[in-house]
Amino acid sequence: MDCNLGTVTASAARWYKQIPGAVPQFVLWFYRTNSSPTYGSGFSSPKFTSTHQSTSDYRLIINTVQEGDSAVYYCSTWDGTVNHLTVS
Repeated sequence: MDCNLGTVTASAARWYKQIPGAVPQFVLWFYRTNSSPTYGSGFSSPKFTSTHQSTSDYRLIINTVQEGDSAVYYCSTWDGTVNHLTVS
């Protein structure tokens, strides 16, 4: 699945998986200068991987998709301008 970050040009994108009624789970963090992502607990290669097409376009790849992969997936990044964020 693709993620377009709009006007933000980023060196990395984070992907999260959220099953309805549950908290989001960190899937991976992909730096476009690195060849392999950093994975969250319970997620690994080759099941999950990521690529980028530009500094604002990232892709999450899920190999051998199964029913348990059904969820809402989010991407995020940080452009360096925020120094404090509170989410409640």
